[in-house]
Amino acid sequence: MNKGGYVAAQVLGMVVTVVFAQASIRSLVDHSSNPLWGALDWAPGGWGGRLAVLVLCTAAGAVLTGWAHDRQKTRARS
Repeated sequence: MNKGGYVAAQVLGMVVTVVFAQASIRSLVDHSSNPLWGALDWAPGGWGGRLAVLVLCTAAGAVLTGWAHDRQKTRARS
């Protein structure tokens, strides 16, 4: 992957992190809200299950951002 691909992956990871973190916090404050317009209604466990999916997606976005950042730095040194 070239430098632009890593930058795109980093930006995507940041966007995913921000969107899912905001939805997680909103779900914590208002349990009756429907996060992300009902896209997570399939998650088992009710509110707790939806919150777990939101937190996992937030973590996945953070991991993607960090991975892309590290790969971009490693590629820049070469």
